[in-house]
Amino acid sequence: MVVRKTGGPEVLEREEFVVPTPGPDEVLFATQAVGLNFIDTYFRTGLYKAPLPISLGSESAGTVLAVGKNVTAFQPGDRVGCYGGSGGYATHRLCNQAQLVTLPPEIDCETAAATMVKGFTACYLAEDIEPLQAGQWALVHSAAGGTGSLLVAWLRDRGVRVIAHVGSPQKAKLVEAEAVLTCSFDELAENVRELTSGKGVDVVYDGVGKDSWRASLACIARRGMMVSFGNASGAVPPFSLLELMAGGSLRVTRPTLADFIATPEMLAHTAERTFDRLRRGVLDANIRQRFALDDAAAAHRAMEARKTVGATILLP
Repeated sequence: MVVRKTGGPEVLEREEFVVPTPGPDEVLFATQAVGLNFIDTYFRTGLYKAPLPISLGSESAGTVLAVGKNVTAFQPGDRVGCYGGSGGYATHRLCNQAQLVTLPPEIDCETAAATMVKGFTACYLAEDIEPLQAGQWALVHSAAGGTGSLLVAWLRDRGVRVIAHVGSPQKAKLVEAEAVLTCSFDELAENVRELTSGKGVDVVYDGVGKDSWRASLACIARRGMMVSFGNASGAVPPFSLLELMAGGSLRVTRPTLADFIATPEMLAHTAERTFDRLRRGVLDANIRQRFALDDAAAAHRAMEARKTVGATILLP
């Protein structure tokens, strides 16, 4: 599925292609499942720039068919997950070996495709940026979504007290946290302060962006941190550093997953921690929607309309 011009979901087009031969450092695998992520819509709409035509999809999983001459860690028949680059929305995929992880026997391809980007994101957010201690408070936006639900579970496994913010009472029923809020952004700070005895939360995890920015800042405790990791409602507006001072010496970071899995060793470490929590039942792939690869446009419409919960995958 390719994008020849940026725009709405309708720009996704089906294209036939000849299955390629892997280069020296590449692995060819037959796709069994593709992970759907909100970042895919950023490339489709042009919010994130990429040369056209674009083949969307950064994460997918399947069975190795062939390997390049320099590849020693993988062989035909292995089950692998691939994260990074593009080309996931396809029946077959070529990945550099540095982008691949071997799937443990307990992790099937659908689970891997549903949790690599989301689970790896939850991993670096919870473990690598600001490792919160048991008893501290965190606010997680879009807590019923694919990344949000995994992040809530990961934080709670660490003993962090989580306030989950979701878009509807129906989604609230899907989330387990110390408190689940469905209020508007205008009411959020007041409710968060009430729950935390006026203090606010130590960290806000915000993948919403523009619409939630002001409300998120108002929820943070003195010397707390804003982790802005997504733009579901659009890019965060310009702001003054003086606002951080006025809010109580606040800190802001704008991370991206690529910087936390930048080497094969970092990728393997992140995958190991994520797969361990899946094995132990801390995380649940929570696959709630499955679309045929041909129906990728319908999947994008559902995700952008906030009609999805948990994870969504595409099946070739």
